[in-house]
Amino acid sequence: MATINNFENLEIWLLAREICKDINRIIKHESFSRDFGLVKQINNSSGSIMDNIAEGFEREGNKEFRQFLFIAKGSCGECRSQLIRAFDRNYIEQIEFETIYEKLINESIKIKNFISYLNKSSMRGNKFKS
Repeated sequence: MATINNFENLEIWLLAREICKDINRIIKHESFSRDFGLVKQINNSSGSIMDNIAEGFEREGNKEFRQFLFIAKGSCGECRSQLIRAFDRNYIEQIEFETIYEKLINESIKIKNFISYLNKSSMRGNKFKS
């Protein structure tokens, strides 16, 4: 795997950003926007995915990075659950639901695979370099 110097270049962060944009778009739907609690929750959980990837990367240690990736993966599940609630409340159309849901499933798989890669890697992180 090539060396990545910025979290903004990570495929998992780029997909998380895309998911955030999708969530931001759907929470502006008139019926959805009035459900303040769910809007806040789904907005926060989608943001948590990208933010935890960024924070873990910036810690510069693989052990800490993995821990933040686990949190990001958990946020994927949380966001998926909230998306299902939004769909069940008829705030979004089925095509919007399916598109974002698939992105969240894909993101969760990609994060899991990246964690597996880091588990097998002999690299410990930049903060351990002399």
